[in-house]
Amino acid sequence: MTEAAARRKPDAITRVKDALAARFGNKLVTSDAVRAQHANNTTWLANEPPDAVVYAASAEEVQAIVAICAEYNVPVIPFGTGTSLEGHVNAPFGGVSIDLSEMNRVVAVHAEDLDCVVEPGVTRKQLNEHLRDQGLFFPIDPGADASLGGMASTRASGTNAVRYGTMKDNVIALKVVLANGEMISTARRAKKSSAGYDLTRLFVGAEGTLGVITEITLRLAGIPEAISAGVCPFPSVEAACNATIATIQSGIPVARIELLDELQVKASNAYSKLSLKESPTLFLEFHGTDAGVAEQSQRFGEIAGEFGGGPFVWETKAEDRNRLWQARHDSYWAMLSLRPGCKGFATDVCVPISKLAECLTATQHDIAELKLIAPIVGHVGDGNFHVGVMIDMNDHDEAVRGQKFLDRLVERAIAMDGTCTGEHGVGQGKIKYLEAEHGKAGIEVMRSLKRALDPDNIFNPGKIVIV
Repeated sequence: MTEAAARRKPDAITRVKDALAARFGNKLVTSDAVRAQHANNTTWLANEPPDAVVYAASAEEVQAIVAICAEYNVPVIPFGTGTSLEGHVNAPFGGVSIDLSEMNRVVAVHAEDLDCVVEPGVTRKQLNEHLRDQGLFFPIDPGADASLGGMASTRASGTNAVRYGTMKDNVIALKVVLANGEMISTARRAKKSSAGYDLTRLFVGAEGTLGVITEITLRLAGIPEAISAGVCPFPSVEAACNATIATIQSGIPVARIELLDELQVKASNAYSKLSLKESPTLFLEFHGTDAGVAEQSQRFGEIAGEFGGGPFVWETKAEDRNRLWQARHDSYWAMLSLRPGCKGFATDVCVPISKLAECLTATQHDIAELKLIAPIVGHVGDGNFHVGVMIDMNDHDEAVRGQKFLDRLVERAIAMDGTCTGEHGVGQGKIKYLEAEHGKAGIEVMRSLKRALDPDNIFNPGKIVIV
């Protein structure tokens, strides 16, 4: 138990629930089912529900909830859509989950400036539907229809990152409620600024541990004139990675380049009713003009052939492209179908792209040695890949082997000057790896920031750093 948790009075949550009920009425929910829904349920971490859930509809209501919880020193856990993968929305010390799904307005679109302002409960699909008739789109695509507040909080990424970057590159400004109840704006809409500390990036990726995001200003992109997408099988993961490196180094402006290993292709064929060759396969997409995407696709096909890959089959029809990428986004559910009844946990690491083939090959050797079922998918254009490990939680030995695999995976990535997580975030699941990555001094800087902004440790305690 942390020092701050130890200071909490036993009857504090009762007083908080009474105060919230008086202020919010039936928007305060304490049923077991709703509380469990607002805790982690997508990994092998235990579900640790909050004591209550409050549905906030405005920034002012968020401020009121935070003020009540702060008065009684009760934890506050922001909640978007619950798609996070490392226990970010668990409540290990109890407290109040603030459900932000009702804060789902697109506040403004500045088409001429290529930016927009949204509330945190807006999902990426909702935003892109809103933008479609203006010829714009928001390019960050983590697969799940996550809330934009959650994506900012976890510094999310996805399949388009190789061309458009991650959330840290596409969040221009935020409005955030602090532990003292004040609201701050981290920046203006200007495309660049050298005015003081970069507060925006302090909160992007903070996982709700420093404040609650209530508004986000996002960078947008124009919808490409033409898009082509295709698949290309390879004889090995190493060959697919080397083709990826050669493609990036050649300057081809690929928008997406995703790897599925042989086992994941097999799972996706069965789940998404595809007929892909069951070998390591790259999924690719190119954006530009009709002539441009045709040339890029042809050039990639030539590179793939040099590494034993092919044939590269590509399509430009939207329905064919969407079916292909839906299968990629459904890879988690396809993975679960490999061992019905087992628990799956998806983990990720990221390494310099020059180390990707070596890291992936060693990872496959570990999977075989530890006798695990663990398909691999990856955003290989930026060195980031995911492993979905299927665990029978009733088999203690298998659970131990699963944890051993995860430790090896992270240790290898960090040894290669990589990171323990490229886009899933730290949450509860990866706290123990941060010191190896950042050093003791780096972790102490994080603790100092946490203590300065949240001295009573009410914001999402038990995540990222323990204070």
